[in-house]
Amino acid sequence: MSPSRALSPLSRALLLACLGGPVLVSAGSACAAEIRTDARQYYRLPAEPLEQALNHLGRQAGVLIAFSPEQTAARRSQALDGEYTLEEALAALLVGSGLEARARGDGAYTLEALPVEDPANLQALTVVGDWLADASAADVFEHPGARDVVRREQFQAQGAASTREVLERIPGVSAPLNNGTGSHDLALNFGIRGLNPRLASRSTVLMDGIPVPFAPYGQPQLSLAPVSIGNMDAVDVVRGGGAVRYGPQNVGGIVNFVTRAIPEDFATKLDVHSELSPSSSQDGLKTTHNVLIGGTGANGLGGALLYSGTRGGDWREHSDTRIDDLILKGRFQPSDEHTFSAMTQYYDGEADMPGGLGTAAYRDDPYQSTRPYDKFWGRRTLASASYEYTPNASQKLNVTGFFTKTLRSGYLDQGRNLTLSPREYWVRGLETRFSQGFELGESRHEVGIGHRYVNEASHELRYWTRADSGQLPSTGSRNDRDTRGSTEANAFYIDDRIDIGNWTITPGIRYEKIDSEQKNLLKNSKDSGRYNASLPALNVIYHLTPSWNLYANTEGSFGTVQYSQMGKAVRSGDIEPEKARTWELGSRYDDGILRAELGAFLINFDNQYESNQQTDSVTARGKTRHKGIEAAIAYDLADLDPLLSGFDVYASYAYVDASIREDGPNKGNQVPFSSKHKGTLGANYRTGAWSYNLDGSFQTSQYADNANTESESADGSTGRIAGWMVWSARGTYDFGPQLNDLKLGLGVKNLFDRRYYTRSFDDNNKGLYVGQPRTLYVQASVGF
Repeated sequence: MSPSRALSPLSRALLLACLGGPVLVSAGSACAAEIRTDARQYYRLPAEPLEQALNHLGRQAGVLIAFSPEQTAARRSQALDGEYTLEEALAALLVGSGLEARARGDGAYTLEALPVEDPANLQALTVVGDWLADASAADVFEHPGARDVVRREQFQAQGAASTREVLERIPGVSAPLNNGTGSHDLALNFGIRGLNPRLASRSTVLMDGIPVPFAPYGQPQLSLAPVSIGNMDAVDVVRGGGAVRYGPQNVGGIVNFVTRAIPEDFATKLDVHSELSPSSSQDGLKTTHNVLIGGTGANGLGGALLYSGTRGGDWREHSDTRIDDLILKGRFQPSDEHTFSAMTQYYDGEADMPGGLGTAAYRDDPYQSTRPYDKFWGRRTLASASYEYTPNASQKLNVTGFFTKTLRSGYLDQGRNLTLSPREYWVRGLETRFSQGFELGESRHEVGIGHRYVNEASHELRYWTRADSGQLPSTGSRNDRDTRGSTEANAFYIDDRIDIGNWTITPGIRYEKIDSEQKNLLKNSKDSGRYNASLPALNVIYHLTPSWNLYANTEGSFGTVQYSQMGKAVRSGDIEPEKARTWELGSRYDDGILRAELGAFLINFDNQYESNQQTDSVTARGKTRHKGIEAAIAYDLADLDPLLSGFDVYASYAYVDASIREDGPNKGNQVPFSSKHKGTLGANYRTGAWSYNLDGSFQTSQYADNANTESESADGSTGRIAGWMVWSARGTYDFGPQLNDLKLGLGVKNLFDRRYYTRSFDDNNKGLYVGQPRTLYVQASVGF
């Protein structure tokens, strides 16, 4: 008799009658000594029929799990891969099955049905509070809009070495190659649903809920993006349904980077990722090292040190990079009601910028650099503290304060002049959120209210020397820019999540009040403005089954008037923020075996500003319209046949029609750097300690300018950008706990060495930028 198997009614009755004495714990044994079920053990089980999974778990744990064939019929389990107590492993296998495991003494368990209750009502018993939080699977499934979370094990399996590579794979997100003044690994370029990806200025970007941009209102670009993927547990992308709670710059949704959690038990985790592109100009490995050291004591006090460091260049000449990102996290939970947490970060980096190439230079050698002076460096210091008070399941209060100080600087060849542009920014913020749950008749409510205060200050300088002198400028050189900016912003929101029957309806409104100014100290002039934005929203979910829901939402979103745009806005006599109205309709399904989502969206975006770095000018593109469809699916093939156990497949697709709607010669043209079709597809296979992955991604053509110029210019800045498709492959071996969970991986990016490129249109280092050629990489990780 095996430790875990389906039993006949007579056998089960005899077994249950015997549970008061010694229990069967191994094949052929009728009695055994008492075993510990609270000890943590490493389990690796594939997604498979629930009956098989319970049998495998019982054998590995040496316990008996009694159940009937009717209880497990047509049910499947999710995969397990990690350390669990027995009860944690059982709970993980039974997720979504409607069953729970009950201990019967001496390590024996039986399965019982969970009480039947409406899933929407179950969700309302406990307030959610922060919608982003730790981005759990349940939170994502219940979100009333398009939302994707990529977790650490996923971006490691993809071989991702940067945040750009992770974002690029999410439906509706375009994260092009580093280019222009963001042509280095310290910067981040991405756009959502056809919005211009230059320096990610159209999205709210957060790290553990704290703004990432060095000036979230006055200068929200990410020419310095102090976020290292090696220090992250997850990347949470909310494309719709979140504008009431989070802002500003929320036309392109919200992206929250979730840092690695403080371990419950003391642990040290190390991993390394190294890349080499043999066919390029790269003359050495580009390597990233990641470290986590920390744990939590019995008194609820915990802490962790996170470090991620990068050294080396990529496939272009003049691309050497150094990044050091150190984070300290602390958490103290003296009781269930009170939680204190704090985080500090010091991020420092520098990188050479290879710059764009003209068509002739690109044709001659796409990996060369013709801009030997261009270089970027920056650093950021962050400090935050948070207090959470949860007196009961229906109330939650959270208060967070934060401070950041940022320097971003660099040398840039601007034709006639070489420039040095040191810019410093200081941001102080305080955010308070409160949630109250209550019942009203047959409905259950969670009312959330919040306020965030942000104070910004900036000092931007630019020094120059003549390019023909060959001398780099210093802070003693002549300067042609000396500006100081300041912003005070208050944001308020209120919403009410209403659960009634199978419906969840959340009306809400966000109100932003902004007072901003910029002083030109060279001209002794000042531009200032005060403006407000009211952003009403309505989110709706209908639960068809526990595994299937429909969602719809409409929300207002906006973009701030930035320091560089303030002068034009004042002179026009119309200081108004960029505004958009978004509509979404979609459906999401997840039963642990099949995960699928299909959604449609429409964004009407008005009053847009656009900066040109070559001419230091600001123009108004005005109106654009973004509409399309996003879809994703993942399927465990063992559901078709047990012989396919270990295989799963996935795919994603986005159709985005982003067009200029402002009257004029460009009306109807495609928004620059937006592809109409983009997607991924791939397969994973796991057998024993081996894992394999084959992955492909594609996108169709783009334009570099508003005029949608087809022919290529001599400087490489305009012309159609051809579409492409590339494939990658990876294999790993897990040595398991006997070797401290050592894992080794080997992979190839751009497997068939497909040549592709992007362009920079209006930056000083504009031109053609070649894509990543065939690249070999190795990964290793270990934990103690």
